[in-house]
Amino acid sequence: IRGPKDSFTENMRINTALIRRRIRDSRLKMEHTMVGERSKTDLAIVYMDDLVQPELLEKVRQKVNALSFDGILDGGMVEQLLEENVWTPFPQFQHTERPDKAASGLLEGRIVLVVDNSPGVLILPVTYQMFFQAGDDYYTRFEVASFARLLRFAASLFAIGFPGLYVAIAAFHTEMLPTPFLLSIATARTGIVIPVALEVLLMEFQFERVKEAGIHLPRQLGGTIGIVGGLIVGQAAVEAGIVSTIVVIVVSFTAIASFIVPNESFGAVFRLLKFLFIVTAAIWGIYGYLLTFAALLLHLSQIESFGVPYMLPSVCGENLNYDDKKDHYVRYPFAYMKKRPVFTREGRRIRKR
Repeated sequence: IRGPKDSFTENMRINTALIRRRIRDSRLKMEHTMVGERSKTDLAIVYMDDLVQPELLEKVRQKVNALSFDGILDGGMVEQLLEENVWTPFPQFQHTERPDKAASGLLEGRIVLVVDNSPGVLILPVTYQMFFQAGDDYYTRFEVASFARLLRFAASLFAIGFPGLYVAIAAFHTEMLPTPFLLSIATARTGIVIPVALEVLLMEFQFERVKEAGIHLPRQLGGTIGIVGGLIVGQAAVEAGIVSTIVVIVVSFTAIASFIVPNESFGAVFRLLKFLFIVTAAIWGIYGYLLTFAALLLHLSQIESFGVPYMLPSVCGENLNYDDKKDHYVRYPFAYMKKRPVFTREGRRIRKR
């Protein structure tokens, strides 16, 4: 709602100019190279010379120079070729089309990769809370921004685990529910012959199909498909006795929560992993649900983005002397945000005023 409305384009020269327009400092450096054996795509490594860690910069240079691929056609290909863990669904770069977001990352000691023909840039290294930060958070009052950020964190938990939790409780552990709520669910499921897990999976797959159809259809028809798939088909399925009304509510609530996360690539992971939670909850109940959640946290704690722990500062924060959490789950007023992140060059963490 607030903030600049300009964005990156497919022209790398325009993109680098948009960054220089915001940071008019001689210490802003841009190293140009070419990647792709046949495409010869231009790529720029952008960084602040006095803020970036020299070891991080050298590591990025080596990985970029070692790129050996037939054709680099978009920044998404560079992202997949440079990431350290190719088997995790979680993004290890932050993709953004906003020049102010890229400039903010540079002022924190991060590196920005600008790829020609790509309408966005890649920011590294990243931590998981970066994907919950929206550009508007820094242009509005800190109370409003903090509330919106807490809402995103809560929504992410619902997006990934709410359907699986419903399956675990409704199919195995009904004693966990209050009696009036249990009777309400039993009444809603009267006449439904398919199991709870299959019922939830059916509706979740239906939602994903509607979403995919809306992406590939012209914009004028996308809203129509959403109405037909979400309202008419859902209502018809309930009246036909295929699914219950409570499942429609669960799937709708989960769908809304999954779209609250401001980063699309990070939010897509939640929509993928929710099926894993549903399956494990359908097999082992609440125990499988909790074990899957523990495995997910263990996996996140092992991911690194160019040497930076993915879960920082929740993981390894004390060991790295990272005591500044004023831009984490909530955003403090700017007067209190005096330190840059821990991966800024040593001796440069204090912001000048």
